[in-house]
Amino acid sequence: MKIFYGWKMVFAAASLQFIQSMMLHQAFGAYVAVLIQDKGWSKTSVSGASAMMSMEAAVIGPILGWFLDKFGSRGVIKVGVVMFGIGFMLLSQIDSLMGFYGAVIVIAIGSSMAGYFPLNVGVIQWFEKKRARALSMVGLGLALGGMFVPIVAWSIESIGWRETAFGCGVVAIVIGYPLACVFRRRPEDFGETVDGAGAQRGTVDITGTQASTKPEPEFTAKQALRTQAFWLLSAGHGVALIIVTAVNTHAINHMRISLGYTIAQASFYITLMTGFQVIGVLLGGVLGDKLQKNRVAAVCMTMHMVGMLMLTYALGPVMLVLFAVFHGLAWGIRGPFMQAIRADYFGRKSIGMILGLSAMLTAVGQISGPLLAGIMGDATGNYDLGFTVLALIAGAGTFLFWFAKPPKFPGAPAAMAQAA
Repeated sequence: MKIFYGWKMVFAAASLQFIQSMMLHQAFGAYVAVLIQDKGWSKTSVSGASAMMSMEAAVIGPILGWFLDKFGSRGVIKVGVVMFGIGFMLLSQIDSLMGFYGAVIVIAIGSSMAGYFPLNVGVIQWFEKKRARALSMVGLGLALGGMFVPIVAWSIESIGWRETAFGCGVVAIVIGYPLACVFRRRPEDFGETVDGAGAQRGTVDITGTQASTKPEPEFTAKQALRTQAFWLLSAGHGVALIIVTAVNTHAINHMRISLGYTIAQASFYITLMTGFQVIGVLLGGVLGDKLQKNRVAAVCMTMHMVGMLMLTYALGPVMLVLFAVFHGLAWGIRGPFMQAIRADYFGRKSIGMILGLSAMLTAVGQISGPLLAGIMGDATGNYDLGFTVLALIAGAGTFLFWFAKPPKFPGAPAAMAQAA
């Protein structure tokens, strides 16, 4: 039986997410901890690198979104993979804080062009009824990559952070470039249909599932900006990223300072967290196409808050395990929903630009999370105050998702909003 090409793209996207997660997203904290030790840099200055990655995403987001809508994701991802690898090679050669920032900028641009945003836009074009399932499988790559963080941490401590960074750059290009070549623009351009449903909508696809007959919304970016849902989803996503980026940047260093763990020991709990993230992704793939995604995301924000408080006031392994359970499950379930729910609400027509504009707002969360934790950490000597503030902000984010209801179709009666 012929495999629907969209699933091949899902595999390629998940593999690229795996590479970035293992080498950057969840391993960045290991580099932060070792550079603070080796170079004597402050928590705030190193947090600035994380903030710069997010600022870059905000600046190029709309441009990248326009390009993805007009030309597709393949070329963008190929260039991004190469830049991502070169950035790590540059990181291996740095000796100053400015050099560190420069390498991080290159890595960040590569990560944006070959990461979460363009990968999800590419996959969204090939799925509608099974969109949450497909995007959850892409998110599975992100989660599984985090389980290999101890390998990176071991390499940093045993072989050296310079050698590890250079090796990551080479591997990223050698493996990532062929995966980038798998991507295609829209199924209609290749004689296929969304979800692999056959020539007519409403026919049975290769898995025996009835294709959706609901009209798909076709919002332009301008129309999406006029809806309450766009702003609530963007704000909720930004609040979620406050927690995610703060944990990725500072959790390992927090465990080193507060509990006296080594980098390798602390990375074990990051691995455990990503194990529960994997479970969350699998749950999200089932729940996402059956329940209201915004309500599920709202519950996940409360779980983020609880997990962050467990990490902040951990007295030993038990509370760290609870952190891993709550934060990991919340991230795994919620993460893939963030793009799927926007595609459900606004359609595929201008999804690249819509996500690009949203990225400008969510970047506020990406920037502020690590910076707030770092600044308060330098001021107080530990992360307790900063992490507590961020946890309470996450709790408030519950309400943003809860009230983010589907918008009315452009030019349609209010009742048609339920079709979204």
